[in-house]
Amino acid sequence: MYLYGKLNRLDAKLYGEYYEGEQQKLAFSQMKYKQAFASVFEQWRDNFCGMIVDSTNERLHVDSFRIPGDTGTDKDARAFWQRSAMDQYSNSVHLEALIQGKAYVVVWADKDGEPTITPVSSERMAVCYKAGSLWELEAAARFEVDSWGRQQVTLWTETYVYEVAYGTTEWDKGVTEPNPLGMVPVVPFENKARLVGEPFSDLANVIPIQDAINKTVMDALTASEFAAFPQRWVTGLEIQEDESGKPIAPYNVGLDKLLQAEDPSASFGSFAPADLKNYVTLVDMLVQHLASVSRVPSHYFLVNSTNTPSGEAIISAEAGLVAKVRERMIHFGESWERVIRLCFRVKRDKRQDAFEMETRWKDPEYRTEAQHIDALLKLKQLNVPEEVLWSEAGFTAAQIDSFREMRKEDAKAAAEVQKLMPQPEPASPPIKPPQGNSGNVARKLNEAK
Repeated sequence: MYLYGKLNRLDAKLYGEYYEGEQQKLAFSQMKYKQAFASVFEQWRDNFCGMIVDSTNERLHVDSFRIPGDTGTDKDARAFWQRSAMDQYSNSVHLEALIQGKAYVVVWADKDGEPTITPVSSERMAVCYKAGSLWELEAAARFEVDSWGRQQVTLWTETYVYEVAYGTTEWDKGVTEPNPLGMVPVVPFENKARLVGEPFSDLANVIPIQDAINKTVMDALTASEFAAFPQRWVTGLEIQEDESGKPIAPYNVGLDKLLQAEDPSASFGSFAPADLKNYVTLVDMLVQHLASVSRVPSHYFLVNSTNTPSGEAIISAEAGLVAKVRERMIHFGESWERVIRLCFRVKRDKRQDAFEMETRWKDPEYRTEAQHIDALLKLKQLNVPEEVLWSEAGFTAAQIDSFREMRKEDAKAAAEVQKLMPQPEPASPPIKPPQGNSGNVARKLNEAK
């Protein structure tokens, strides 16, 4: 029950609604405006929260895993990764952590003894750390609900696994089995983790500004209906009343294009329409604050977009966003390394203790292809290995492996072609002078004299 009380349900629901743009509908309008415009503005959205989260998440792509000096780790890790479809679901883990502040991954063995990686939302899982530790888990509990509304509960500790089957309402009627891994097989992914306090969502500081934007834009839309259209007035007109004594509106300004009156003393006129530029100015200011707080460049919000920024200007403007993404890579990368070590633990592989393992990410910085390749060619002049350059160029680990095989095939093909070409004649051995008895020849020459 303690871990059930730690589920992140209220915050997750709030942040999820803001991310999806389902938060407030006419929340800041007066009741009479809600009644008048509910059918007009009910589907209206001006939500930046989704874009702020996506601008970070779209740059977080795990490429591979490696252990220095070990050439087989990435291949094995990629097998674990692909078996659990983590090319797709790793993005979901990052997304949930950015929105809700934390997400979880469970590593367990399937019926064939192969490791499976399962992402879990913080709405359905809670963990408890060991006393004095920031990363060692003492227990973790998962609360799942199937399509029929039946709940299943699984509790992991270092020594045992306690499971309550689907449909069992009494949690004390579960089954206890030994934990073959000897550790809690859950890895937290925490966003903006601190030494004290809980990790928090990327939307925590964004929501108040988003509310202010919603309020201002709602006021502008209401004003556009009431005050932006020139309001007309009439004087000298006798007001008719209904049976209860209430005045009857003599005209329907929205339908009556021509206003007329029989009384010659009646006169007509109109007020000046409201200027909505002040609302635009205020929204632009709030959006700039939003860009500063979220560290998302202004051109993402289309602020001051009269001139398209140059490539160099975009790279400079995105420096804060790239630094933010790289900071997330440090924390999320460590968590993914723990996931892969747990996979090796399931396989009883010695690499379960490979703490020097590192996660390799795709480059989060957007650059033109010409700039990127030119930088790589300069690195090649420094004798940087080709495989490193391939990785920096954005090729995946699978593509690099195929490059190696292609180069082997090219080398074999070149050798076969070389065999079919005319072969050079072997060089003749050098002719040695005949060996003789130089001493006898010299004596005979002296005797002849």
